[in-house]
Amino acid sequence: MRKVVIVGVGMTKFGRRVEGLMQLLSEASLAAMDDAGIGDKPLDAVYVSNMAGGILNHQTALGSSLVDRLSLLPAAAETVENGPASGSSAIKNAYFSIASGAYDLVMVTGGEKMGDVPGFVATDAVATMSHPEAEYPLGITLPSLAAMFTKLYMERYGITSDQLAMVALKNHLNGLKNPYSHIRGDFILEGVLHCPEAIVNNPYIAEPLRLYDCCPVSDGAASVILCAEEKAKEFTTVPVTIAGFGQATDHQTVHEREDPTDLKAVTLAAKKALDMAKLTPKDIDVAELHDAFTILEIAQSEHVGFFKKGEGGKAVEAGLTQIGGKIPINPSGGLKSRGHPVGATGVAQVVELVWQLRGQAGERQVKNASKGFSLNFGGFGNNVIAFVLKKGA
Repeated sequence: MRKVVIVGVGMTKFGRRVEGLMQLLSEASLAAMDDAGIGDKPLDAVYVSNMAGGILNHQTALGSSLVDRLSLLPAAAETVENGPASGSSAIKNAYFSIASGAYDLVMVTGGEKMGDVPGFVATDAVATMSHPEAEYPLGITLPSLAAMFTKLYMERYGITSDQLAMVALKNHLNGLKNPYSHIRGDFILEGVLHCPEAIVNNPYIAEPLRLYDCCPVSDGAASVILCAEEKAKEFTTVPVTIAGFGQATDHQTVHEREDPTDLKAVTLAAKKALDMAKLTPKDIDVAELHDAFTILEIAQSEHVGFFKKGEGGKAVEAGLTQIGGKIPINPSGGLKSRGHPVGATGVAQVVELVWQLRGQAGERQVKNASKGFSLNFGGFGNNVIAFVLKKGA
């Protein structure tokens, strides 16, 4: 198979945007095309990742719409839906299309417009990924699944509410350095810590998870341009190679898993990606993990292999996951602060890593970063995709 490199990236600011879904997708796409210097070179294909456009925006066939709007005809186009892992699935599809030799130049754009509906409607749309008989009819939502997982993880590994708050605080501080973040105001730091005087500003969403343990509902889009390694010089002097990827699934219903605290799909997807890249967790310089809830950053950091089971919370306390720490996690601010427009998230993780490996991350730059890792968490850990990126071709 041919090597595949990323030669262009672009993002919109995440948050509550007045623009429509297609406008956001177009903005991110044009930014990536400009970054790659596409000019009049034709794209072979466009993949658009989106989870809930049909439900929330009454719009489907987004791939077809985007290529027409941007005058990219007759490029192949399709929309990829895989829950919150849609973005990484689309990048994986683009990777294979180039590695196989079918295409040479491909764009992946992910986006979601979630802020035009009441919060409970967006929560319900995301909950449709749960089991249609055993979970969704009983009122299961992603925050409730995360809350049950958190209780079990606390009981098993001694994770504390303060450690969860420290994840939120770290990622919000990182987000203040990211001009694309949904949440950037200093006011966000008030009430993050779980102390009595903070309860009014930080109420329970699903006990033991409070407001600041959960990511915001966001609008936004992100885009990457990929090409075959031999064509990279046509577009950039700082290519970033997709050195490895992995994907794994687990039981859709959490209660069917032998151990509900064991995120098997995370472990398997991470191992496949690292093995393909011929690396170990110790080799990674910077990581973007799927912290839709603060507990997930801690649990994923352990299941990927950055820390042993039960040590992820202590690592946060010790500052090991901060920028400048042993393994900086979510320098972008993560889903927690950058935001989580679900169809865009997996793409946004890769965009951040490309900026980090190029040395273009500004105030949040991880020094001498040359190898990055992303993990996109679909469902509640039942469909997980990981990537390993390396600086250079």
